Amino acid sequence: MSRILVWDLPTRVFHWLLAISFFGAFLLSDDDWLVPHVVLGYTVLGLIAFRLVWGLVGTRYARFASFAFGPRRVLDYLRSLAARRPERHVGHNPAGSWAIWALLALALASGASGWLALQTHWHWLKEVHEGLSNAMLAVVLLHVAGAVASSLLHRENLPRAMVDGLKEGRPEEGIRASVWVVGALLAALVAGFWTAAWRGDLPAVTRAAVERQRDHERHD
Repeated sequence: MSRILVWDLPTRVFHWLLAISFFGAFLLSDDDWLVPHVVLGYTVLGLIAFRLVWGLVGTRYARFASFAFGPRRVLDYLRSLAARRPERHVGHNPAGSWAIWALLALALASGASGWLALQTHWHWLKEVHEGLSNAMLAVVLLHVAGAVASSLLHRENLPRAMVDGLKEGRPEEGIRASVWVVGALLAALVAGFWTAAWRGDLPAVTRAAVERQRDHERHD
């Protein structure tokens, strides 16, 4: 057993940018912060689109096929945790994989409902958007708690692995390359999008948000 590369750079960049974008959008959900909320929401949708592609063409443990576990495998894994004899998985474990599927689905649904609510001004869509965002927050917190618990039981720092990409394993279990070019490009695209939004160079993207924020200010 040695330290091997498991998570490629695009997967790690996606993971942390999604966390930053989601929490930022959640905290800035008030109408007074509608423009940055919308920009971060678009970022979430863009990141999900990237992850759907990367789940098909990415490296070994980034591919969806590597963590497509059925209910029985999840139950077996949870039983192994309860017995303090946790199954070892180099990539995502069965329980964690279900959290990831849920996060991808909720992020996509939340972003889509937010966009529709912004375009239509239908109040019920805003409530659906808020409900989906709250559900996603609950899954995120559950995912974090699971990562901490698994780290303690496996005696391995799982959050750190999503920073440096390294976990304990046999040499043949590791991936060959970090694919840093794709990861750097993803980070650069998001940084460029945020910079353009900060400078006000994205009128088509934020126009509806600006108009709604002005309406809110006039009513106040």
